[in-house]
Amino acid sequence: MGFVTGGENIELITKIAERERSPIYVIGETTGKHKFTFVDRKTGKKPINWELAYMFGKPPKTVLEDKSEVATFAKLNFDKSLINKYIEQVVQLESVGCKDWLTNKVDRSVTGKVAKQQCAGKLQLPLNNLGVVAIDYQGVKGIATSLGHAPVAGLIDAANGSILSVAESLTNIIWAPLTHGIKGISLSANWMWPAKNQGENFRLYSGVEACSNFACALGINIPTGKDSLSMTQKYKNDVVYAPGTVIISASGEVSDIRKVVEPVLVVDSSKSLYYIDFSKAPKSLGGSSLAQTLSQLGENTPTVTNTEYFVKAFNAIQNLIENQSILAGHDISSGGILTTLLEMCFAQNKGGIAVNLTGLNEADSVKALFSENPGIVVQPKDSEEFEKYLNINKIAFVKIGSPTNNREITVINGDDKFQFDIDALRDKWFKPSYLLDRRQSGEKLALERFENFRKNELKFDFGSFSGKFIDLGIDPKRRQPSGIKAAIIREKGSNGDREMAWSMYLAGFDVKDVHMTDLISGRETLEELNLIVFVGGFSNSDVLGSAKGWAGAFKCNEKAKTSLENFYKRTDTLSLGICNGCQLMVELDLVNPGDTESVKMAHNDSHKFESCFVSVDVLENQSVMFKSLAGKSLGVWVAHGEGKFVMPFSEDKYNIPAKFSYSNYPGNPNGSDYNTAAICSEDGRHLAMMPHIERAIYPWQWANYPVDRKDDQVTPWIEAFVNALNWIKQVKGE
Repeated sequence: MGFVTGGENIELITKIAERERSPIYVIGETTGKHKFTFVDRKTGKKPINWELAYMFGKPPKTVLEDKSEVATFAKLNFDKSLINKYIEQVVQLESVGCKDWLTNKVDRSVTGKVAKQQCAGKLQLPLNNLGVVAIDYQGVKGIATSLGHAPVAGLIDAANGSILSVAESLTNIIWAPLTHGIKGISLSANWMWPAKNQGENFRLYSGVEACSNFACALGINIPTGKDSLSMTQKYKNDVVYAPGTVIISASGEVSDIRKVVEPVLVVDSSKSLYYIDFSKAPKSLGGSSLAQTLSQLGENTPTVTNTEYFVKAFNAIQNLIENQSILAGHDISSGGILTTLLEMCFAQNKGGIAVNLTGLNEADSVKALFSENPGIVVQPKDSEEFEKYLNINKIAFVKIGSPTNNREITVINGDDKFQFDIDALRDKWFKPSYLLDRRQSGEKLALERFENFRKNELKFDFGSFSGKFIDLGIDPKRRQPSGIKAAIIREKGSNGDREMAWSMYLAGFDVKDVHMTDLISGRETLEELNLIVFVGGFSNSDVLGSAKGWAGAFKCNEKAKTSLENFYKRTDTLSLGICNGCQLMVELDLVNPGDTESVKMAHNDSHKFESCFVSVDVLENQSVMFKSLAGKSLGVWVAHGEGKFVMPFSEDKYNIPAKFSYSNYPGNPNGSDYNTAAICSEDGRHLAMMPHIERAIYPWQWANYPVDRKDDQVTPWIEAFVNALNWIKQVKGE
């Protein structure tokens, strides 16, 4: 990273860089001479010395020439009697099937600002349409992102492929209430094309032109993107051309991160489902997932014929979401409407849908079920009000069905009748993820994950918790010091410091930021602090193993070592280690220092990073921070690679205040002995745990929150920090 700054700032920036262990180099200065010069200070030679105009003058134009060739493909052949077989094949296609193998190994909670990630429902399956991050910890505004692409349709018609890519990104992002509706969306276009091959330059031009025209007609800008025009791979006796594709990334400001709609069916027969078409085009199977499974393309693709209507329909749904009039919703894209309806049932183990598609006026049931014309399925809170609103705004809709208690989807289309087993098809949908997961987790654990994903439903018990700031003595608008001082302690590579600092501050602490260099240099001694928290992350990039280098910084630096020892000798102190901080506390033996054989932290049994939202049970315990939480079952984020507690003695020798609710994988995501999620010292003052409670203090931070607790301002996890504050006040006699 490079930047330009005034010379008077160099001293301050250098101090900051040294504190953060960040190498910094002052490499030159601006002169105003309009020259770009590199000077060898030893010899005085200038290997680079040219005019800026050479770089910022008129660059040469790239000219791609081609012949306008329009490819034609055969009509799609299919058999209506094979629909049940078709859907089994479609849900196992890479573009449709489960992505659990991918989403479970990347940190989806870091920063504590993630308000919506891939996984939905009590089973936490990757089904969400978009991602949302909060702008800060105090407000409800955020930023939404989504994706869209249609590479197979683009093979048939490059222009329609571009239109469908944009449309999919919009029918994905629509589920967040956008501050400015469709006009507030910006797109990024990543063009991946095998250019400079016969016919491809023409197709690229057609695709770019259609994308531009469609975006302009919608009133949406495309200010950025990337061109990858060398998507041709040559082999000794063969050449492979990537399908010309534009991947569209959409983003927009969210007015309220708490109102985002998920594709999780509400199982209530009075809450009907509706289909809304955004394409205004005949149903077509060209370029569809079904066509791909049949090794065909098809002659015609879906498209969008009326951009004005698209905008009107989009904003109408946006208003309904803003007013919280929609309970559930999902876009129609890869797989078609049947896949959409199935996925709305996948994230939980109950309920099905009775569907009647006759109102779509598509007599061909294969087209009705598998065409990927842009559209959505919504489940409104009040059908009468929903229909009234859409009629006033002249948005066409079709009431297509209602939830049932049977675990199946039944479909009627004219005289045709079909029946689909939701759980059997969900297993088919999950299977590709299992097959890929075998390569990273091994056969045994990948199979366990496959067999257990449907069993590990999140379970919650909040006890008498009110969820209100006032009942916890919290002032969310506090700006005055409380006099109770705490600190986060971090090392190079820590990444959980901001959300932890906010959790502590919200509870009432005055929070300091302490870097290891502060302790090593003696700038900080911990003497004025009553609570220290070792935060999560990847200290020193985990190159020596998790927290090994961080522990070495304490052991091998006298001032840091002395400060830590003196802190733990006091009786008016508390400490907490989360994730990497937990690994540090175990490595330094800060929880059970008298044991003849220490607890160890080992690699997860899966041998990969695990990111998931799980439920934990808080046991009867003596922990200062967790004592009031006893008896509760709560959801919490996990994000670690070496989180397995290896405990040499029997369970009764340890103080375990919290356990994972399930003993199987991935309910116990790391394979910890006794399903341990946390351990604490005998006196209850020092707590070490792998789950990130600091990323779960607000309801919107939870990947799944109880629907009957809509008015909660905070979750029970904030009690841990409030308990620490109250204990310190009591010790100090306040």
